Amino acid sequence: MIINTGSRTDVPAFYSRWLLNRIREGFVLVRNPYNPQQVTKYLLDPELVDLIAFCTKNPAPILPHMHELDRFRQFWFVTITAYGRDIEPNVPPAGDVIESFRKLSDHVGVNAVGWRYDPIFIDDKHTLQWHVKAFERMAAELSGYTKQVVISFIDLYEKTKRNFPDVRQVSSEERFVIGEAFARIAENNGMAIRGCAEGTDLDKFGVDSGGCMTKRILEDAIGERLLVPKSEPRARQECECLLGRDIGAYNTCMHDCIYCYANYDKRRVRQNVRFHDSDSPFLIGNSMPGDKIHLARQESFISDQIMMEL
Repeated sequence: MIINTGSRTDVPAFYSRWLLNRIREGFVLVRNPYNPQQVTKYLLDPELVDLIAFCTKNPAPILPHMHELDRFRQFWFVTITAYGRDIEPNVPPAGDVIESFRKLSDHVGVNAVGWRYDPIFIDDKHTLQWHVKAFERMAAELSGYTKQVVISFIDLYEKTKRNFPDVRQVSSEERFVIGEAFARIAENNGMAIRGCAEGTDLDKFGVDSGGCMTKRILEDAIGERLLVPKSEPRARQECECLLGRDIGAYNTCMHDCIYCYANYDKRRVRQNVRFHDSDSPFLIGNSMPGDKIHLARQESFISDQIMMEL
């Protein structure tokens, strides 16, 4: 099975100590975000967990402890944009994250780490030309450290519009300019470029619309063939990305990005973070009366077939 840490919060950036404690103890407890008293227990056993997937804006806090993750196969996405603190208040400078990216790549390998440049939005400051220059500069600095980059354009969820009232939809014409320029830059730097749930209109420029965490991408990352059952949840209808089982929690990411999809508002985040205990089996809080804990059904998807047959 696949354990995901990155769809709900940024575990490496803010909860590395907790994650390492969970790995040492060999299990984690996760509340259902829509029915909190329903709790799932996952065993963190490399015989059952085929890989742990990460998505982070700052891998630096966990880098000194990577040896503790070495028992597990891994796949990482690191998001690096050129936005400033007015957009991403608590994200480290891009240069620092690029340096961490390189160290991470050296440890896990170029197939096991990808770059995300998203979400893309356009305004008076962050123009098309601004994005192209920023992307080209970063792609050159990351060349040789990854084989893939993922882009997406901002989605106007209600929470996004509330927290970022001046944001607007990226037009089709703007999408085409970005898609064509970014595809050329990615190719020049040895990277496949993929869109995240962006449809197929950028395919003509060489942007892969098939997904960013597909079975084949994960197989390349871990060097093993996966026999994934049809019942395994996909991320969304638009792609073949494998969702995995997420052990994070919404409204817990402290980057405070104004476009954030996972946080409702800053006040709720701060309230939740006060209840974080790095020694607890839960990311936030601890056991409560009425909790119904069930052990997840876990099985390995690893096949005996060798990768050369792919």
